[in-house]
Amino acid sequence: MAAASAATGFRTWMQNNPVPWLTPRRMRALTIAAMCAAGIVSTVGLSGSGVPAPRTPPRAASAAR
Repeated sequence: MAAASAATGFRTWMQNNPVPWLTPRRMRALTIAAMCAAGIVSTVGLSGSGVPAPRTPPRAASAAR
């Protein structure tokens, strides 16, 4: 969801900044590319899972007090 929001923000930023080479056809191509990139990054690039941290057994209370 964050990746799609970033792609939408990129598109809005490109649309609001007057760039002479940005024709409607190129804008459409940029929009499609940004959404495809967002989909790929959100499913492959940012997995959020990794190697679990090693678990140590809990220490037993010292019985020899």
